[in-house]
Amino acid sequence: MAYWLARARDGQETDSIARFDPRFWTVNFPRPMLACITTPAPGTLRVEATFRREGDLAGIIWASEDTLDHPLLAYDTVRDYAHSTLSFRWRSGGVVALDAVDGPTLTIEGRDATGNPRNWFVRLWNYAAGSPEDAVVTLPFSALAGGWAGDDPVHPAEIDRMFVSLVPPGYVEDSEAPLAAPIEGWAEMSGIAADGAHACLPIGDVHLPPHDTGCATGYDDAAGQAPARLVRQIEALGYRGKVIHYVGMSHYPRLAESGGAYLAGDLTAPIAGPAESWHREYFAALGEAGLPPIVSLSYELLADYCPAGWQQFALDGTPARTGWVPPSALISPANQQAMGWLQAVAARFVTLVEEAALPVAFQIGEPWWWVRADGHACVYDQAALDLYSAEGIMVSLPSLQATLYAPHLALLDRAGELLAQSTAALGQAVRDVANGPAELLLLAFTPSVLDASMPEQKRLNLPTGWAHPAFDRLQVEDYDWLTAGADGPRRAAYAEVDARLGYPLERQDYLAGFVLDPDDADAFWPRIDAALDEALERGVPSRFVWALPQIARDGYVRLPQPMEPEMRDFDDVSYPLALGRDATVSPEFSTTIAITASGHERRNALWSDALLHFDVGPGIRSEDELGTLLAFFRARHGPARGFRLRDPLDFSSNGMTDTPTAVDQLLGTGDGSATGFALIKQYGDPANEPQLRRITRPDPASLRVSVDGVETSDGWTLDGGTVVFDDAPADGAEIRAGFVFDVPVRFADDRLDIAGAAFAAGEAPSVGVVEIREAA
Repeated sequence: MAYWLARARDGQETDSIARFDPRFWTVNFPRPMLACITTPAPGTLRVEATFRREGDLAGIIWASEDTLDHPLLAYDTVRDYAHSTLSFRWRSGGVVALDAVDGPTLTIEGRDATGNPRNWFVRLWNYAAGSPEDAVVTLPFSALAGGWAGDDPVHPAEIDRMFVSLVPPGYVEDSEAPLAAPIEGWAEMSGIAADGAHACLPIGDVHLPPHDTGCATGYDDAAGQAPARLVRQIEALGYRGKVIHYVGMSHYPRLAESGGAYLAGDLTAPIAGPAESWHREYFAALGEAGLPPIVSLSYELLADYCPAGWQQFALDGTPARTGWVPPSALISPANQQAMGWLQAVAARFVTLVEEAALPVAFQIGEPWWWVRADGHACVYDQAALDLYSAEGIMVSLPSLQATLYAPHLALLDRAGELLAQSTAALGQAVRDVANGPAELLLLAFTPSVLDASMPEQKRLNLPTGWAHPAFDRLQVEDYDWLTAGADGPRRAAYAEVDARLGYPLERQDYLAGFVLDPDDADAFWPRIDAALDEALERGVPSRFVWALPQIARDGYVRLPQPMEPEMRDFDDVSYPLALGRDATVSPEFSTTIAITASGHERRNALWSDALLHFDVGPGIRSEDELGTLLAFFRARHGPARGFRLRDPLDFSSNGMTDTPTAVDQLLGTGDGSATGFALIKQYGDPANEPQLRRITRPDPASLRVSVDGVETSDGWTLDGGTVVFDDAPADGAEIRAGFVFDVPVRFADDRLDIAGAAFAAGEAPSVGVVEIREAA
């Protein structure tokens, strides 16, 4: 399927929004405080916050540059606020009021008239009419001034962003001391209006055709944005069907202070108030757009919020920690209190989904026992140890990378049973609270649970207790392998998961992603898009992209499949006639040459590889061959469909026409993860920037492959013009190959002119054929 990484709008549809549109404000706050922003009515935004420390502060932010929306949907950057006015009605509760010290202040970040960075602190009460908790605020930027007394004029022409501060009663700047009890505060800005210059902003307004792919979101990434902003992007970018929504591991739990720590564990109200409000609005917005959510809950919890007794531990006593910053902990499937809390969380999210009159679909996301990079499994929390002791199970387990024996396997199997039992109980809790049917889904991350260096880890983290029909659907993601180009392990994992868990293909989904570092966008998105197509070809009915923040950041655009099947554009058949010595072969490059005033040349090569042109007419020697040519031309619909042509002057990896050997051409060097190596042929001195030719139509029967000089006839397959190994070659291993190859070509013209009399007189027809550039 076609895709595009859109870096900026370039002629696409636009619309206008009022500057300060409530959907595009954000809220920011420090942990362990929680806050959310919603848009309960037109022209209105509402921020709810749970303050836990004396120094907690939330900022309600308007940014001049839109860095969160997809480039095709973002509003234009306008930093000039001169001669413009922002007005709104302010209402608040549970926060310091407008007239008080530390009351809501508009912090403006920008530059002064000389271009130097500068901040201004504008006291909203100086521009308010009404009471300290219910007032109309009018902010004329060209007459705005900071300071308590309003004696610091703002330079409005270069503003980067501005934010309104919210703090709790008893606020002490920078204090981390806990409040006597958490304070639930809120603020609402309604009737938001912009007047004067730049009162409206251009905004991208593309509406891509619906395609065959679903979208995924995550609350940890989205908590600071309004739900309407997310749904607008999902719908406009063509995503349809269900939306996977990961509730995250850090922003939803209701916390309680305990000895200076803030811990999850409330069974009666496990979800914090701001998170409930945000999800209530998000689920309603998804429902209105026809995008029902799949709620995803994992066993991960921010380590700072996870009670020590709930956490998984390694045998050496160290707790399980992910590589995220800050790290998350993993909840033990053996701890009944922890599992009870997780079930309460699931039940509450089910209720929120049903409040929006939506069907319940619930994913248990990547439930696992954590396995460290050194192979040590974190299956030794106290609850698990007590169970092993009661059942007489040996507890000393070496690295899963070591040789394991029957007692070790028994421990892995028992821990796997505990994991399967915990997910079954979690799924049952969902079904028990749902008022109607509830679809249960399981998400497995195959690069971890089927790591080849730890072959027995599947007993632990892909237990047979998950076998069909334990869940309604199995979802698989493999982004570590996918983005590394490790196609061999990735495809082998599909077969192993099918064999182990037995979910029919119509009961499987596939998640493609993900691009953590924007510098990897150009390399990773083509693989992600191709994997979605591959899953479609395999018959996987539902496919999702993980996740919206990366889609928006990198400008990923997925385009729909054509409504009608495309005409086959290449017939994998050979030109049926031998080329005579009179046939011509013409390699062509494209070069621009500029001659300077002094007569010197500047040359720029536009193509990295030559394009071949052939005239195959002179090779025709008889009327029978002429008839064969005419039939072949008709069967190809003229130039519409390509075919193979053997270049009589250059068809071998060994020299031009010699017999191939297994070490003719260096395809690449192994890195321990890559499994695919494209066939290439080098021309010129290998040490002096040789010209590289991509070979896409080799003769499969001729292919010979070697690894570090040793020919190997198995452990690999040929996929088009790429050698794909079952297992990734070792780091530093040289991959070489030899082959005979054809050129993918098409007829050059729609018409074939042949004069019978001229042919009878010995005049050869001209039959042009041109090389096809095939995707690498």
